[in-house]
Amino acid sequence: MSTESFTHDGAHLGVRRTGTGPPVVLVHGLSGSTRWWRFNVPALKQTNTVYSLDLSGYGLSRGRPSRSVREAARLIVAWLDAQDLRDVALVGHSMGGQISLHVAAQRPERVRNLVLVCASGLLRANAARTALHLPRAAWIGERRFIGRIVLDGLRAGPVNLWRNATDLLRDSVQDILPFIHARTLIIWGERDILVPLALGQLLHEALPGSRFEVIPRAGHVAMVDRPAVFNTLLLGFLNGGDVGAAS
Repeated sequence: MSTESFTHDGAHLGVRRTGTGPPVVLVHGLSGSTRWWRFNVPALKQTNTVYSLDLSGYGLSRGRPSRSVREAARLIVAWLDAQDLRDVALVGHSMGGQISLHVAAQRPERVRNLVLVCASGLLRANAARTALHLPRAAWIGERRFIGRIVLDGLRAGPVNLWRNATDLLRDSVQDILPFIHARTLIIWGERDILVPLALGQLLHEALPGSRFEVIPRAGHVAMVDRPAVFNTLLLGFLNGGDVGAAS
């Protein structure tokens, strides 16, 4: 695995690259890092070149100010352009899914497949009230992963986390949904209490032709809670599985 960095307009992107084949780009969510994909990258890299991104302020890019959803999207767009990546499979979790929607709308010629995992784009809630759900959400999910959640949150710092939390709740993807032309798979954890399952259904209905899959007994970090099921869904989709059948 190689580690690279990319800077654009003062914003920093950390990139871990591994594997060979068509490009898959993984975008973590709020409080996350590339480590949140550690149960998925081994399966993906067998047939794909996997780029795991650390957004400004997180993971490899910690110690820097975080960027808004739309600023982060512009940073990823600039990176895709600089790398001249095409036929990309863009996979975003939570805030990363919201960011990925903006990227796919801005660069439809580069993003062929879009995978939204418990994406926050339609979430409308009070930031402080949502924060109160975090301990319960962590407890519902894979408990051995709680340490990673806490560590990455501490590394990002409260200022970055609050800035991004309030921004993502203000940002709306409603205006860009008509510009999403990529094949789209929406994956949700059945027990997600941070971004409720009903919002996944709404997103599915707003993106004609998308496929909606619910992973039983998974919480908000579905790719960690049920990695084998998640990997099977993701790889099947990337290998040309049908789009349009809701679960």
